[in-house]
Amino acid sequence: MVKFLPLKQAVAENLNDGDSVAFEGFTHLIPTAAAHEAIRQGFRDLTLIRMTPDLIYDQMIGMGMAKKIVFSYVGNPGVGLLRRARDAIENGFPRPIEVEEHSHAGMANAYEAGAAGLPCAVFRGYRGAGLAEVNPNIRSVTCPFTGEVLAAVPSIRPDVSFIHAQKADRKGNVLVEGIIGIQKEAVLAARRAMVTVEEVVDTFDDLHPNLTVLPRWTIAAISVVPGGSHPSYAHGYYARDNAAYLEWDEIAANREKFQAWMQANVIEKSADDFAARVEHLRKAA
Repeated sequence: MVKFLPLKQAVAENLNDGDSVAFEGFTHLIPTAAAHEAIRQGFRDLTLIRMTPDLIYDQMIGMGMAKKIVFSYVGNPGVGLLRRARDAIENGFPRPIEVEEHSHAGMANAYEAGAAGLPCAVFRGYRGAGLAEVNPNIRSVTCPFTGEVLAAVPSIRPDVSFIHAQKADRKGNVLVEGIIGIQKEAVLAARRAMVTVEEVVDTFDDLHPNLTVLPRWTIAAISVVPGGSHPSYAHGYYARDNAAYLEWDEIAANREKFQAWMQANVIEKSADDFAARVEHLRKAA
């Protein structure tokens, strides 16, 4: 049964050392507050799964939390490299990490297969690409009906998925709108799921029907964290903080500067800080 909990408690109850974990959000509704709480609690040996690892995974990798990353694009959106991830991959700093790279289509299909309880995903993909040469989890199968050779990848079944959403109702159902990426599938594929939301409302009765609503039985815990996806955006609440993404490139380029920034802006902060971060972005939403 879903529980409404403070963020610190929700993360502590649902994430463990050694877990495979997805913090999903496709440029929008990235669960930054939940990732920062995981960093504060110092989890180790995580397998980080995400279609587009961006700042939060750069931060988690830079803090030595990851033993492996499963991904389909590593970069700072609109800016360039993820410098802490690159340092770990190329130099083993602060620790070596294993990498498993897919295409966006491969990841999306793998999440969908996990949500459906299937062992693998079968789809048309990876044709003309070299990823199968470096990723042994990309294989091929022959369709028994047509003889067509198709790509196959293992389904993604995280131990826990974290997402951010606009609203929860008082029963624990969660509403997501705007660009939703693969969040729905990440929740349904996971053994347990935790959601941060902008607000709690009485019901969803007055909203239009063309929305994504995750029923309460799919979710283990909900935490109310206004601004919890900053510096990404929350449709209808606040705009993307483009300046923060540009600033991150300079911060992450230097190991000592990175550590100092993390200490001041993550370790010594709390979820309550996120609401203030987005005040200047609300009018632009």
